[in-house]
Amino acid sequence: MITDKNILFLKSALCTESTLLTLEETLDWIKKQNQKVSVEVNKIPFSALELWGFDKEKSVLKHDTGKFFSIEGISVKTNWGRTNSWSQPIINQPEIGYLGFITKEFNGVLYFLVQAKIEPGNVNYVQLSPTLQATKSNYTRSHRGKAPSYLNYFVNAKPEQILLDQLQSEQGARFLKKRNRNIIIKIDEDIELLDNFIWLTLGQIKKLMFHNNVVNMDVRTVVSGISFGDYSFEDYNNISFLKPFINTESIQKKSLQSTMLVNKSLHSQEEIISFITRQKCKFELEINRTSLSNLEEWVIENDCIRHIEDKYFKVIAVEVNIGNREVLKWTQPLIEPAQEGICAFVCKEINGILHYAVQAKLECGNFDIIEFAPTVQCLTGNYRRTETGRLPFLDYVLNIPEHQTVFDTIQSEEGGRFYKEQNRNMIVLAGDEIDVALPENYIWMTINQLQTFVQYNNYINIQARSLLSATNFVS
Repeated sequence: MITDKNILFLKSALCTESTLLTLEETLDWIKKQNQKVSVEVNKIPFSALELWGFDKEKSVLKHDTGKFFSIEGISVKTNWGRTNSWSQPIINQPEIGYLGFITKEFNGVLYFLVQAKIEPGNVNYVQLSPTLQATKSNYTRSHRGKAPSYLNYFVNAKPEQILLDQLQSEQGARFLKKRNRNIIIKIDEDIELLDNFIWLTLGQIKKLMFHNNVVNMDVRTVVSGISFGDYSFEDYNNISFLKPFINTESIQKKSLQSTMLVNKSLHSQEEIISFITRQKCKFELEINRTSLSNLEEWVIENDCIRHIEDKYFKVIAVEVNIGNREVLKWTQPLIEPAQEGICAFVCKEINGILHYAVQAKLECGNFDIIEFAPTVQCLTGNYRRTETGRLPFLDYVLNIPEHQTVFDTIQSEEGGRFYKEQNRNMIVLAGDEIDVALPENYIWMTINQLQTFVQYNNYINIQARSLLSATNFVS
């Protein structure tokens, strides 16, 4: 089905030359936003946390109000993969937050209201975030600070204003069944443009993803949910404003076709649903809460909770002083990774249409056991020390020639919970060297099929959505 909002989104995605701000001006604006706000983030011992602390048995690390989030311990049992049981700390944040964009048409093109937002865990402090990025504790002002800017537009949005409204999962290895409301609304009236907000097209947002650590994870997850419609080959070729983009043989054209065309995929939607259903029935996941102090192979120290071999990640405490937040000074726990990770999609033309090799992956915090993940996803372990051939496609991706690299940037995880975590994000184009036959827990899907599954809860994980958002249609 083709709708007016599909066309609005599509035109915006194809527009990289804004009449409001160029890409160069946007990057300069971000730099100035960073320069004009003072930011100080220091690691502190747990005893210096204010309004946060362990309970008497050190079973949980939580806020005194019971709001925001807590760090808890879990034990895991599963029949998936080589390691069938383990224990670890995990973030428990049961409340559902807002990740939302306000959009508005200027000169017939849809623009997104984007915020320059500082998060304590960001590598470079300021990154582009959605108009509204707030947990329930934030927007109900549990921190006793100011309400987030533009909150009322979302709270009072009428059904006809809502262009996208989805519940999406967070990082399954770090959050316990966490979800956020991803929402895009459209307004027609004039709106006050606050100092740290700008209007960008969807095409500009996608182009900015080719820069390291500029577009934050929350922008990427919301953008990934945008559907551009389902088209027959005839309808696709008859869209007049697409002519300049489809009369090429570029990877951008191939991505556009894979995004928009239906009935040209290797597998039907029913076959993909059957595939993921088999995976969910085959693999088991048992999660039990346990005390942080009783976690096997983890130790609680004065300033961190760490694995005895210093692997995976640490739980640390920080003191934050930031100039333009709802609250200017606070302390909190953060998750610090042991190393940089890698997430990559391998794509290949099959029957004349671009397909992505998608992995069915179990993570301990998943809401429904299995979610679709990138072809390669190495976040908690050190991929550089992985033995050759152990992880499908990892060696292939790491040794891909430059001319087959479609996308290759460093992207940050969510800076409100993760301390300076950044991962290499890649999309690579395979040829005949990659067979159509895939390992048992992999399946080929077009971009259109991936976007169809994004529209439903708990099918596409956040790493896959992050890469999907980087799909670019303009060279």
